[in-house]
Amino acid sequence: MSADLALQKAIRARLVASSPVLALVPAANILDRNARPDPDPAIVIGESHAVDEGDVARKHQRIYATLHIWKREVSLTGAKAIGGTIRTAIGSSKIVLDTGFHCADCRVSDMRFLRDPDGETSHGIVTVEALVGDA
Repeated sequence: MSADLALQKAIRARLVASSPVLALVPAANILDRNARPDPDPAIVIGESHAVDEGDVARKHQRIYATLHIWKREVSLTGAKAIGGTIRTAIGSSKIVLDTGFHCADCRVSDMRFLRDPDGETSHGIVTVEALVGDA
């Protein structure tokens, strides 16, 4: 397994274990799939990018994971509320990864909120940044 996949699994596990997140988005709507979701609201685990941290042993990567928030609403209020619960859930305690990896740091480093061109949907883009090392 890659460090990137280990982080993705841990992020989903953290979100589905968070009561505040689940109060706004059902666990079944926290998805990893390659299409715009039909469920409303939804959190889609999206793209990621892993960068070598440059240590001599090459055992650390900085991983940027993207979460997409989708909610049918004319404002951005609901998407922003979901984004806030994601930030709190990710920062609530140390992220535990599968055997073979450890997470030295994990945080929400960026959130953007956009109105979808359909005029009916809000879209949030949340970047989770993590420093992951080989165990």
